[in-house]
Amino acid sequence: MTAPAPEARVPRTRRQWFTLGVAAVLLAVLCLVAARWQWHRYTDREAQIDLVESNYSAEPVPVADLLDGPGAVLDPADVWRPVELEGRYVEDGTVLLRNRPVHGTPGFHVLVPFEAELPGGDEIVLVVDRGFVPLGQDASAPSTVPAPPDGEVRAVVTMRADEPASGRGAPDGQVQAINTAQVLAAAPGGADWAQGRMVGAYGQLRSEDPAPAVSPGALPPPDTDPGSHLSYAFQWVVFALGAVAGYVLLWRRETRPVTVTAGELLEESDLQPRRPARPRRTSDEDYEDALLDGAGQARDTSSA
Repeated sequence: MTAPAPEARVPRTRRQWFTLGVAAVLLAVLCLVAARWQWHRYTDREAQIDLVESNYSAEPVPVADLLDGPGAVLDPADVWRPVELEGRYVEDGTVLLRNRPVHGTPGFHVLVPFEAELPGGDEIVLVVDRGFVPLGQDASAPSTVPAPPDGEVRAVVTMRADEPASGRGAPDGQVQAINTAQVLAAAPGGADWAQGRMVGAYGQLRSEDPAPAVSPGALPPPDTDPGSHLSYAFQWVVFALGAVAGYVLLWRRETRPVTVTAGELLEESDLQPRRPARPRRTSDEDYEDALLDGAGQARDTSSA
């Protein structure tokens, strides 16, 4: 039984090649768009890291150098800078920040307003994130909330920009974002006492003097991991090049002239069935040869 001959390859039409080309270009464009998006995320992240590295380790300055009075808004270039505060905590205004875990541990941040004194006798109210407390037994509130120091306090905080106001609801005395207006309004007494003294920023506590007997857990330093955005950008560029290169290689493979080697010809001849040999006709010479052979054999027999 002979093997079947290989089927001939049907060439693609111009319409098919055009469709494949458009698909390859569209795929390459989408990959490049994704690469550009990852590149912008990488550059934005690098800018954030540069800001952290230049500001976080700087020497503390008086808060008036960054927030000169009520209504002031923190300059984005001053985020992560440490400042010194002198004044008093308003313990009755303590509010808890929800859904902000630390090192993977769920819990709450303790937010306390601070009346900071400025040169000239002015005051501003700055929300201070004093630290982290874990969940209580029912997970709706912590078991205990450490109280801030009484009286005059000197504190060093890291300046952060006010977060956008959250539209999500929260139980009484709790918030979903560190937005000065929302934090002060969530306190039992409301925010009327701070009107005209609020600022567009908040602080993350580094130290306070005098130190209380019990403090919330310290907040971690800012994350400076650049992430994988740069490698993702290069991967998307490689995918874009692969889409175009794949189309070109397919076109060259299917449109180049077909060359047949001697081995392929021999293989093709072996696959074709051979016709059986036709019997040869007996000629007069064959009869004469047969008679002579017979006569010779008869003489040999009689002589024996």
